[in-house]
Amino acid sequence: MSAEGRAPGRIPGPVYAARVLTAFVLIHAEPDRIADLGSEIADVDGVAEVYSVTGDLDLVAIVRVRQHDELADVVTGRIAALDGIVHTTTMIAFRAYSRHDLDSMFGLGIE
Repeated sequence: MSAEGRAPGRIPGPVYAARVLTAFVLIHAEPDRIADLGSEIADVDGVAEVYSVTGDLDLVAIVRVRQHDELADVVTGRIAALDGIVHTTTMIAFRAYSRHDLDSMFGLGIE
């Protein structure tokens, strides 16, 4: 444990939220370009992950950047400009409720 009482390398929630902006980009694409677009989007700086999905969408990209200006550049300047993108919708994440975060909130500090 560090002097602040957290595991080494862990960034507490509020500090993490201030340092990284996470967004989900919902993507409609031309059907014959979906597979290629998945790879092309994954190569864009700031894109952490890309998934092909079922339903009304074709792809979902997870973008992690430090500032809103960077997000605008990644989504409108890089992703939406790719050949075969029909439409995008971007959702900005406010808080993560992953199992890992819940364990740290309710943990007893027993290692």
